[in-house]
Parts: sequence; C-alpha cells; structure tokens
Amino acid sequence: MAPSVLGVLCALALVSSSATAPPAPMPTDQAGAASISLAAPLMRRGGTSTTGDGSTGSLTPAVEPDIRVASPVPAATPAPAPASAPKADTSSTPGVQSATETPPPPAPAAASADPAPQTVSLPPLWGPDQGLASPSTTQLAAPESAAVLPTTEALVPDSNSAAILTVFTKINEYRVANGLNKVKYHPTVAGLSQEWSDNIATREVVEHRASFWTDPRAMSPNNGAGEIIAIRTDRDAAQLVEWWKGSPGHNAMLLDPRFNVMGAGISYTNSTYQIWGVVNFFGYTTLPAGTLDSPGGASSGGAFPPPPPSLCDAPVKHMPPTLNLAAAAITGPADLVSVDAAGQLLNRASTGPRTYAAAKVIGSGYSGAKEVFVTDWDRDGAYDVLTQWASGNLTLARGIAGGGFQAPITLGVGGWDTLTLAVGGWCANNRMPQILALDGAGNLYLYGNKGTGDISERVTVATGIYASRLSMVDYDGDGFQDILGLKTDGTVQLYRGWGSTGLRAETRTTVATGWTDVTGIRALRNVTGLNSTGVALRRANDTVQYWDLSSGSLASPSAIPGPWTGQRLAQ
Repeated sequence: MAPSVLGVLCALALVSSSATAPPAPMPTDQAGAASISLAAPLMRRGGTSTTGDGSTGSLTPAVEPDIRVASPVPAATPAPAPASAPKADTSSTPGVQSATETPPPPAPAAASADPAPQTVSLPPLWGPDQGLASPSTTQLAAPESAAVLPTTEALVPDSNSAAILTVFTKINEYRVANGLNKVKYHPTVAGLSQEWSDNIATREVVEHRASFWTDPRAMSPNNGAGEIIAIRTDRDAAQLVEWWKGSPGHNAMLLDPRFNVMGAGISYTNSTYQIWGVVNFFGYTTLPAGTLDSPGGASSGGAFPPPPPSLCDAPVKHMPPTLNLAAAAITGPADLVSVDAAGQLLNRASTGPRTYAAAKVIGSGYSGAKEVFVTDWDRDGAYDVLTQWASGNLTLARGIAGGGFQAPITLGVGGWDTLTLAVGGWCANNRMPQILALDGAGNLYLYGNKGTGDISERVTVATGIYASRLSMVDYDGDGFQDILGLKTDGTVQLYRGWGSTGLRAETRTTVATGWTDVTGIRALRNVTGLNSTGVALRRANDTVQYWDLSSGSLASPSAIPGPWTGQRLAQ
C-alpha cells in the first residue's frame, strides 16, 4: 500500500483580485496522498475570520488555528512515531469556519488499493495593493534585543540547500511554461522565510507571519507580496510546489506576473511532519541590491549568520505527549485554579464554552504562597503548580496524569518574593515555559527553564517597566507571547514580544483602564473554543470575569459563577 502523506498548505497574499469562487478540489500526489488546503480566509485562534478593509486599503493579518500533531498516549509514555499521519486537529469554534480531515472507515476493497484521498479546501484571502503603501500602520520595528533571530529547537540539522533549489527551480519552470518571467532570489528575503519556517516548525503551528511584507527583510516591496506555507510527512520538496499549483489561491501567487523576487525556507523535523516550507514573493519596481539569479546552494539565505547563544535556547529537544487528563488535578488550559482562605488549592474544570464544574480541592498548605502559577513546566503533558512563596522560595509541584502532584521541588531559594512574575512560553523556539520577573526598579528579566534544576541564570529583557502585576498572553494573535502590565492606577499597558529575549521597540499601548480592583490575572486557552485565547480577572465583590482575546483585543467580559469569597486566583 502506498505510504500515507498529509500536507497542509497556507497562503496569504497582497494582490488585486475580485476572485471569490472557491477553489476546485486539490489533486493528490503520485502516492495517492490526502491533502488539506488551508488557504485563507485565515482565522485567528478561536476568533472570527478576517479580511482586508476595503475602505482603507489595509489588510488585517490573521492567524490560522493551532494545529497539534501529537497522538494520545498513556501517561508517562513517550509519544510513539505514528505509522501514518494523524488528522489535523482543527475543531470548530463558534463563528469560525474550520476544516477537519477525518479519514473514512476502511472500505471492503482489495488490500493493494490505495485509500481515497480526503481533501478540504477554503477560498483564498485577497487584499488590495494599497496595503503595501501603508507601512506605518503595520511596521514591525526590530526587537530591542540584539538576538533578532531566535535559535531553533527540535529541528533536524540536515542541509536544506537541495530542497530550496528544487522549490526555486520548480516554481520558475512553472512560470516559464506559462509565459512569465522567472523570479530571482534574494538572500535577505530567504533569511525572512527560513526564520519563519524554523519558527513554526519548532512550535508545530501552521500560521502566517503577521505583516511579513513590512518586515525590514522584505526591503519595502511596492508591487505585490505573498506568502505560502506547506508541510508534509515526507521530505519531497517538489511535491510542495505541486500542491501549490493545484490550489487556485496558491497557484495565483506562483503565477503572479508582478512578483520578481522570492526567498524560500525549508526546515526538517524529527516529528510527524518532516518538512516545513515557507516561500515569500515580492514585487519591486527596482530590484534590491544583492538580488541573485538563483539560490546558489545557500542553505538558509546566508544574509543572517546564526545568532549568538541566548537564554531562549532550548536545553533539549522535546516532543511532549498528549495525555488523557480526565483524572488529573488540572484537566486543561481553560481550568481555573484558586487558593482559598484555608490555604487549599481548588480547581474548577472547564466543561464547555465559559462553563465550569464545581470547585474541587486538589491540594493544601498554600497559605504562605504569594502567587501560584499553573503551567506544564516539564512539558510532560500534565499541568504543574509553580509557587512563589512569601518566604522567598520558588517551588514546583509536578502534576500526575492519573491525579494529584509529586512532592514539591525547590527551584529557587531566597529573593523570589521581591519579584512580580509571569510564566509562559516567552521564547518562540523553546517549548519549555520560562519566567519573566519584574523587580522594583523597573527591570524585566527572563529566567530560563532548567527543568528541575536551580533557576539562577537570567537576562535583561527591558528596563523602565513599572507594574503591580504581569500576565503573559498572546494578546495580538501573532504567535508570540506578550506582556500585560497592570499599573497601580488601574491602566494596563501592552508590551509585545518578538519570540526572542527582547521586546518590540515601539510605543507602548494602553489596552485597558479601570482595573484598580484586579488582584489576579490568569491567561487561558480554549475557554470559548479550541485555541481561543483570553484572560480571567479576579476582581472586587467576589467576581471573576473572563475577557476573550480571540479577536486581537479585549472583548466584553462575562462573569464566571463562584462562589469566589476568600479565594485568590492562580496565575
């Protein structure tokens, strides 16, 4: 039987077109492989689909659903390598179009017959050319940190030069066959493509780079811009191009006569999806300096050398399993954990969109805790409790999938009580959670994840930040974690992250006011739907509110029933 190969493709373009007809079903490759076309309309995680604003000529970037590929395995058992590609997890969310591939049940056919391919297509997203003329509204400034390009994790370091040359050659052969000029190659654009390919491959998320056409490495295109993404369970780079040709939306980008420069990034992983490809197309009235006729065998563009080691570097390659947490103390990323007046740790398990089960005692002895944080610190699939004690220590209680926690481990001794903390996946290329810590002098530090070892090494992320409480969440839906800083006057300032050790160098935006009574902020996922994002607030009058962020800004709050009397919200 032919091997099963699953591909996922994405497209985002800035092109003038009135084409709105849905694409025809995509062809399969010679192996009879099933494919899923995820051409736009792109979707924010858990939010509604977004399109260009025709009145202003601007294109609102959008983010595709988080696609995870780990297969369910028993507790404490490494995820086995699947014999064939699993289905893409893109469960539906209210108000969101979704595409889910469900393999059909085996048909009573001869053993040698290939399975019928399953194909789902969505129409492409078109944006007007005027979006290229308004960089001031979408320009992404360079991060304050010198480490612009995060290093990679969980990638196979094999040379990708042959694959990049294959993609470049196949695209140009196709353009020439259709009477178009070849596109040229630029190392700087290739650096943009390769960095994003590495980024999404290590996070196992298929999504576009927000405002990629305003990235400095795009070199100010003025005649069109496009981005296409594909992933496969084998390493056949030529088939990436074949799939793009078979989708009307992607095909339009391959054959756009305005494009004259491209860059390609190819990443290999040791997980189910073995090859990740990103191609960026740009059109320039005058070709930028350094444009080449072909890649010339460059493996990653060559314009950007590997960055120096940083605290964002992952200590190990780690592929966390997906566990059944039905019996665990904390069952998922939407659960609400709190500490009551007796020092008991309570959990309210999420039971559906904005609904919760009754509080259940999952621990005790937390009266001396300054703050409690919920995270999968060791990335074993079960949720852990990281506790910042008033005594100054920092401890970790590792969750057990079958219920309860292991004995606490001390990660830090002394001084932690003086800091304001936020915990989450700050580094884009490191799946292990990290800690952001703010001191009284306004210095924001990043502490790396040392597993169960002592936490001491840190790097300065920013200075001049003053807040009484921090929360780490992907506020704008671009795939990178951001910081919400709650000030004593009740205003909330947004500090956007770049996936590296630095913040984006930009004017800080006030995103909320009137939060003077907030005593706890908990970032949550999956509250309103799969991969939705939001924050829960513990407020006065024994109120807990949920504010959805799936649209890229704080939506109107809704109250979560208690009782919450005498309870502090875990972060």
